[in-house]
Amino acid sequence: MVFADRIALVTGASSGIGWELALELARRKCHVALLARRKEKLDELALQCHALGVRTAVAPCDVTDRQATLAAIRSVQEALGPIDLLIANSGVGLPTNVDPMNWDEVDRMIRVNYLGVVYAIEGVLPEMLKRSSGHLAAVSSLASYKGMPGESGYCSSKAAVNVFMEGLRIQLRSRGIYVTTICPGFILTPMTEAHDFTMPFLLKPPEAARRIIRALERRKKVFNFPWPTTFLMKLLNWLPDWIVAKALKNYTGDNMPLKEGGHRGP
Repeated sequence: MVFADRIALVTGASSGIGWELALELARRKCHVALLARRKEKLDELALQCHALGVRTAVAPCDVTDRQATLAAIRSVQEALGPIDLLIANSGVGLPTNVDPMNWDEVDRMIRVNYLGVVYAIEGVLPEMLKRSSGHLAAVSSLASYKGMPGESGYCSSKAAVNVFMEGLRIQLRSRGIYVTTICPGFILTPMTEAHDFTMPFLLKPPEAARRIIRALERRKKVFNFPWPTTFLMKLLNWLPDWIVAKALKNYTGDNMPLKEGGHRGP
């Protein structure tokens, strides 16, 4: 995919991976529409993108609000034109406690991480179908491949994204629309800064964004990265529960700080 003079929409653009993805697209002369809750951060990012010689549009919204999300997407399409590339990146990572269970946080993860993707796609897909052209991408996680202790809500919300995108990819394969599921490992974002454990093969957001954009250029169906973390997650799937429990005994949700904004990681 050639990004020059195309129009991309990035949700969750106010920090972390979303921020860097928008800048990386702008460097490729792609016009960018920016969605997130914090308007002041979106305005700051829009100025940086505009300085790179591209058009920008900003629409603050909470992706868990379906009508607000659809209205925000309509507004940026009116400003820039139909969306060629959607990167549904909004995400929140909160631990899953069991005693007591933090139901409200689990509910929020499902709404942001899964329904936020669904609503964003709903906003751009009709125009893509009319033109028989477009690219849908969603940022999931390597954590989607294994239910881990203390991360049940997060892992399941990302697993739902994987299955939803897979079904769309098969359904849309003859309609001229590409679908990519992006599964990163640990990325240094405001969310992962709350972790008090070692995060293997940690990547900084600019490097993660460059890798993601290259994968989108190649129209990959699923992009798992980095490969060492991908290998570790696949290995976990083959291990019995008692070994996983022992290996991850310090990696539990109880008493971990709650923090959102960015990518939590596997």
